[in-house]
Amino acid sequence: MINERKSAKVDLRRSYTVLLQFGLIVALLFIIGLVRINLYSEPPAPPPIDEQEEVVMEEVIQTKQVETPPPPPRPPVPVEVPNDEIIEDEIIELDAELDLDGPLDLPPPPPPQEEEEEEDFFVVVENMPELKGGLAALQRKVKYPEMARRAGIEGRVTVQFIVNEQGRVENPRVIRGIGGGCDEAALEAVKQAKFTPGMQRGRPVRVQYSLPIVFKLQN
Repeated sequence: MINERKSAKVDLRRSYTVLLQFGLIVALLFIIGLVRINLYSEPPAPPPIDEQEEVVMEEVIQTKQVETPPPPPRPPVPVEVPNDEIIEDEIIELDAELDLDGPLDLPPPPPPQEEEEEEDFFVVVENMPELKGGLAALQRKVKYPEMARRAGIEGRVTVQFIVNEQGRVENPRVIRGIGGGCDEAALEAVKQAKFTPGMQRGRPVRVQYSLPIVFKLQN
């Protein structure tokens, strides 16, 4: 019994080995067959394209309308003039005697033009005039008009004038005012100002100058 069992086990092992090798061979052949199978399929054929109708463009010749000019006007019909009609020409009488030796009546000469007065002052010089005492001293001389004070008028009045060779003020005038009597008060204060005259090339000259006068109410 023991020998029969051993022989059965040996036969089973031998058959197992054979069956295993046979199964491997079958599996290998199946894989090779799958690899060689052509799985590529041809793409579907495109649908047929309908033929497009060919459109032919015909060139249209543009006709130009020619405007015919109007006929020329008829020439005037000549009118016969009788021979008895005589056209009298105007006769210019040249009997007036010309006295070439006498005086000629000429138009009066134009009036002489007034020569423009040249400015006898400078605007800018080497040494400009200087206000003696300074602007603060001049400002203290200004009298605030009572009318402007009541009306609450404040501002700056600009006075333009000429500083002559002696340093005095000439022809003061307001070029920017505020009214209320402040313009007149500024003029009176500027007339009292004294300057060191302006110098040009070492000599005193007339110089145009301007000063601001401030009017401000104190609260």
